[in-house]
Amino acid sequence: MKRRTFLTTAGAGLAVAAIGPSYAQVPTLKVGSTPTGVPFTFLDTATNTIQGIMVDLITEIGKDAGFNVAVEPMQFSALIGALTSSRIDLISAAMFATAARKEVIDFSEPVYTYGEGLFVPKADTTNYTAIAELKGKVAGVQVGTAFVKPLQDAGVFSEVKIYDTIPDIMRDVNAGRVAAGFADFPIVAYNLQLGRFPDVRLVRSYKAIIPGSVAIGVRKSDKELLAKINTSLAKLQANGTVKRVLGKWGQE
Repeated sequence: MKRRTFLTTAGAGLAVAAIGPSYAQVPTLKVGSTPTGVPFTFLDTATNTIQGIMVDLITEIGKDAGFNVAVEPMQFSALIGALTSSRIDLISAAMFATAARKEVIDFSEPVYTYGEGLFVPKADTTNYTAIAELKGKVAGVQVGTAFVKPLQDAGVFSEVKIYDTIPDIMRDVNAGRVAAGFADFPIVAYNLQLGRFPDVRLVRSYKAIIPGSVAIGVRKSDKELLAKINTSLAKLQANGTVKRVLGKWGQE
């Protein structure tokens, strides 16, 4: 009886030993995301974790491509530097794959395409359609985004103030300290849908002039990883997973 028990235990030990390495071989990649980009990425204070579209999506891609995900929260402007210095392995946030960024890092195929949203104090009821109609006003924009240079180069505003986060801009517009804010349309719309910043109005008549596509950022040296991500992304788009993730966050 004792011999049988020993053999059974030993057999179980061998089984664990056989399974163990397969788990150990699954890499965990550090993914840079921002805590203030709801619904793409944001800090869920209830769980103290980063949640959102791009977190859900990179998690699904990881399951298909064979890697685990560890989300690292950081400011938007620090993402590319963190990637190129290998402090993180991927960027999965509301980041446009612009020509300038493509000179520094590589991007996956597009995940979602949209343009900038204009928001103003609710007391301002003008149905703006173009930047030129805001001549002489002070505008706010987030540091490091694709919107900064076009707004500065427009020569329309008396000042283009640079902010660390989109909620920072929205707070100043809500308080009437800034006449207009520009940021990712879905992020602004989602914040207002949640009832935040009650004295801010999203200008639905405004026509975006800086469209872009959100994509996953990868180091230029990680060509194999990029290929795996694109393969999995295409599969998830085909089977409806991407649509389901977008729908979960009101962005179908």
